[in-house]
Amino acid sequence: MRQRKTAVFALTIGGALTALLPLSGAQAQSLRDVSAAPAGASACLGCHGARDTSLPALSPLSAADIETAMEQFRSGAREATLMTRIAKGFTPEESKAIAAWLSVAK
Repeated sequence: MRQRKTAVFALTIGGALTALLPLSGAQAQSLRDVSAAPAGASACLGCHGARDTSLPALSPLSAADIETAMEQFRSGAREATLMTRIAKGFTPEESKAIAAWLSVAK
């Protein structure tokens, strides 16, 4: 019985690791260690690092691009259903830290 459990575990882990191999840059970024992320930064990857989404990937963007977009959402210059509300929850300094963290994984 113990051998069977070990074999099933090995197959499950092996299958999971194999499934991770063909990840794109945005998807791989969503798997990075988030323990050092500024507050709120890892949540961005929930939507912008997800597969099969129409939302733009953040991985090709520079920190300046992300910071500018956050300011535009915060000020209302750029409209979106959720991002205007999300961006207003962060100060410009917090947005800058989040943008810097998100752009590191290029």
